[in-house]
Amino acid sequence: MENKSIGKQVLVYGTLALLLIFALFPLYWMLNTSFKSQGEIYNMTPSFWPQVFSWSAYEKLLTEKGFLSNIKNSLYVSLIVSFLSILFSMLAAYAISKLQFKGRGFISRGILYAYLMPRAVLFIPLYMLVNAIGLSNSVYGLMLIYPTITIPYATWMLVSYFKSIPGEIEEAAMIDGCSRARTMWSVIFPLAAPGLAATFIFAFTLCWSEYLYALVIVTKTSDKTITLGLSDMIVGDVFAWGPLMGGSIIASIPVIIMYLFTSKYMVSGMTVGGVK
Repeated sequence: MENKSIGKQVLVYGTLALLLIFALFPLYWMLNTSFKSQGEIYNMTPSFWPQVFSWSAYEKLLTEKGFLSNIKNSLYVSLIVSFLSILFSMLAAYAISKLQFKGRGFISRGILYAYLMPRAVLFIPLYMLVNAIGLSNSVYGLMLIYPTITIPYATWMLVSYFKSIPGEIEEAAMIDGCSRARTMWSVIFPLAAPGLAATFIFAFTLCWSEYLYALVIVTKTSDKTITLGLSDMIVGDVFAWGPLMGGSIIASIPVIIMYLFTSKYMVSGMTVGGVK
């Protein structure tokens, strides 16, 4: 029995190790390519380790490509849109999940349909709207458009999370004298912190990686986001693989940092034992 148990553990951990290598290998290859010279990148025999470490790709990103400006624009837009989206979404999700009113089901389904609407259908009317109010070719135009993606998604995610919070907790707070607003802000939202943190990260990622709307709205170099900065490194059939891979590595760092700092909130069972 012990031999079978050991063999099963070896099989499980070996399979997990293979899957981990399979998942992380593209990231390793990006990092490996970013440190290679242009000649080594186009070598017919690929090398799994740079023969000579070269920082030229990162130097081009920071000095010639204006990549720092792209990062600043993406951070500015993504953080503001994500915070505003979570603020509006948690209020809407609380109303849909906890309050009884006519048309609640219709509104809930409408939010889902709004999220599922293809962006290729919406970018023309949204561009016309942004252009009409004078926000085209600006990051403020993106800040106006991106909530059409993040708010429906965040609301739909938080509705399911709020429904998982026992109603008895809210009733107990109201019996103790809390108003509806006090219960919402002091009881329900703190208990929903893991869901809010996870939803914020996903909303941030949606804004950070968005390409189509940014391509349509912004053409001015100083206002381009990180996705446009990376796409500008592809000119015709010429690929600047070194800067492109280095930029992709840099672009993944903010999301990784956010996951590391908010991982402690991504736990379940915070409401266990909350009802006596």
